[in-house]
Amino acid sequence: MPEITVAEADVRRVRDQIVDVREDEEVAERMIPGAIHIPLGQLAARAGELDRERPVITVCRSGQRSARAAEQLEAAGFDAATMGGGMVAWHAAGLPTA
Repeated sequence: MPEITVAEADVRRVRDQIVDVREDEEVAERMIPGAIHIPLGQLAARAGELDRERPVITVCRSGQRSARAAEQLEAAGFDAATMGGGMVAWHAAGLPTA
C-alpha cells in the first residue's frame, strides 16, 4: 500500500476519491474539500459507496488509521494509497479545508 505526501494528495484530489476515515467529532473540525466521510469502523460495510474505477486516497488525523483503511481497500480490490501525516500534515502545509 503506497503512502503519498499531502502535496501529492492535493494534486490528485481532483481526480481521485479522498476517503476520510476519522470519527464524526474529528471531521467536524474540517475536511479536505470533496472528501467522502466513512469512519474506519464502517469502511468494510460501506465500501460499495466508492467507485472501483477511481483510485482512493485514505486520510485520518495522523496517518495510522488511514494506512489500515488503505490496506482494507486494497484487499477488497481497490487501488488505494494513504496520505502520510494525515490532517495534521495537511493543516501544517496550509492546504484548504471545508
